[in-house]
Amino acid sequence: MMRTGASDMNYCNIKNNDVADGEGVRVTLFVSGCTHHCKGCFQPETWDFGYGVPYTAQTEDLLINRLAAPHISGLTVLGGEPFEPDNQRGIISTLARAKKAFPDKNIWVYSGYTFDRDIAPENGAAHCEVTDELLSYIDVLVDGEFILEQKSLLLPFRGSGNQRLIDVRKSLDVGRVEEYKLKNPR
Repeated sequence: MMRTGASDMNYCNIKNNDVADGEGVRVTLFVSGCTHHCKGCFQPETWDFGYGVPYTAQTEDLLINRLAAPHISGLTVLGGEPFEPDNQRGIISTLARAKKAFPDKNIWVYSGYTFDRDIAPENGAAHCEVTDELLSYIDVLVDGEFILEQKSLLLPFRGSGNQRLIDVRKSLDVGRVEEYKLKNPR
C-alpha cells in the first residue's frame, strides 16, 4: 500500500540507547514500509507501510529531545526502508532538526537501496524531490539489501557481506562511493 505525504508515515519502534546500529550509543527510529522483502529479514512486519503508529510532530520532538542526552552519539534511521520516497518525506524534517540542533552528533541510515545506483542519481529508483537534501544530513549510509546467503555476524553494523558502510559526505564531495572508516573497528 502506497502512502502519500509525510504525515502518513508510520514507525514501529524507537530505541533510546541502541549500540547495535551505528557507532556509540544512539537513538534509533524504525520506520514502517519496505518494498524489498529481503529473504531472512529480521522484521518482515515492517514491510507494511501501515504497521506501527503514525509518525507525528510529537514523535519528532521526542526524538530530538532524546538526542540531547550527552551520552548519545547520534541518530540512526532504519526500518522498514527509510529511502522509500514517502518515508524520505516523513523523516527529512527530523534529520534537518537533528543536524541543526546537534551538529557534532552523527546520523546513520540503513537502506536496502544502493547509494550509487538507486539513491544518489536523479533517475535512481529511490530518488525523489527530497533525496538530495536528505543526503546532506546523513553521515553514514549502510546500503544494499540483506542477502541471507551472505549473512555474517562478524561484520560490524551490517548483516550481509554485500552491504557497505558509506561516508556520504565524502562520497558526495568526490562523486564516487567512499567507504566509511570505523573509529573503533571490532
